[in-house]
Amino acid sequence: MRPLLLAAMLAAFPAQQLRAQALPVTPIDGIVAVVDEDVILRSELDLAVANISHQIAASNQGEVPPRDVLERQVLERLVMMRLQVNRAADSGIRISDEELQQAVASIAQQNKMSVQELRQRLEADHLSYDEFQSNLRDEVTVQRLRQRYVQSSVQISEAEIDQVLATTQVGGPEIHLANLQVNVAEGATPSEVAAAKAKIDGIKAQVERGELDFHAAAIRYSQAQNALDGGDLGWRTGDAIPPVFATMLKAMKPGQVTDAVRGPSGFQIVQLVETRDAQPQKITQYHAQDIMVAFSPVVPEEVARQKIEALRDRLAKGEDFAKVAKESSDDTQTRAAGGDMGWIAADAYGTAIGGQLRQLGDGQMSPVFKSDVGYHLVKRLATREQDVTDENRRNQAREIIGQRKADESYDRFLRQLRAEAYVDSRLGGA
Repeated sequence: MRPLLLAAMLAAFPAQQLRAQALPVTPIDGIVAVVDEDVILRSELDLAVANISHQIAASNQGEVPPRDVLERQVLERLVMMRLQVNRAADSGIRISDEELQQAVASIAQQNKMSVQELRQRLEADHLSYDEFQSNLRDEVTVQRLRQRYVQSSVQISEAEIDQVLATTQVGGPEIHLANLQVNVAEGATPSEVAAAKAKIDGIKAQVERGELDFHAAAIRYSQAQNALDGGDLGWRTGDAIPPVFATMLKAMKPGQVTDAVRGPSGFQIVQLVETRDAQPQKITQYHAQDIMVAFSPVVPEEVARQKIEALRDRLAKGEDFAKVAKESSDDTQTRAAGGDMGWIAADAYGTAIGGQLRQLGDGQMSPVFKSDVGYHLVKRLATREQDVTDENRRNQAREIIGQRKADESYDRFLRQLRAEAYVDSRLGGA
């Protein structure tokens, strides 16, 4: 993320509006949108717009768009967040207070500060800690929804991996990209398609004439989910970019913009922001053991929690971790090996376990913590830095294919979610 007042501090925090405690709102709080059986209030929109305006101004990447333009973009983001959070709730996804605090601690740790220092930094930027936690809970909820949806809808074959390895150089120079998208509805008429193409061509022409920088154009016109981030796509390697764009980008210089390309959602242009040599391809691996007590419709969460607390008491009194894991763990992948997970990347078994592994020291055991499937204990045995080798090039290729498919699949899901929802915008001219 760019060095914004908030984003610089929360470099690992996904782009998401944080409702700043700005100027007092009007005494009468109106409704700006009805989203199914929910509403978005004028105060929510005003606070989100105030924060986004502050971030754009602080980024020194163009002028803040006109108020009416920014309101429409921010309202659409609020609508999509509300739809995803509500769908997650309907699907039974809940983020516990314990998981929320783990997420807060993880953000603080990644920014090399304590939770108290994080709170102080938020206050210095006039941001409410309660609102920060509320938005973080929503963001983690949406991440969980996306993870669940992608896991059930994306499949990768060994033949696809072979093809990527045979035709693409995995790794290589990295490029920083931004995109701008103009949507085309499913079943659009030829005239509607032509109008969308003319619109994005006109936007590109404005950028190339210097009338509008790409970052500002994306905020103003893009209909992609990252519009309010100026279309920022971050750093990527060539193998992680759709081939049609990768071919065009090879011949481009930083600052240039591709021609419009028609994709599943509509027309898209991409800007090459900057390039850099590939960073050293090393990953931190952890050797760890785990014990899990699963909960289910027949094993209530409280029963599972009490059982694993009893197991932890046994371990604290000196019982062998491997022995207890073989006797009592519900993790069928590791139980026979005494809970031994082998050498793994931090999040190989999910973010809940990954967060614990990062915080522990070698030889330390975690407190009891919860995941989607049960309660856990993990013991970190050792760490190592592992160079990229032919063995994990295949894993890189799998991740590349998976990311492409996940993005496409979840984008289709979001478009369907939006199309099926009842959304009544009360903004003038919306």
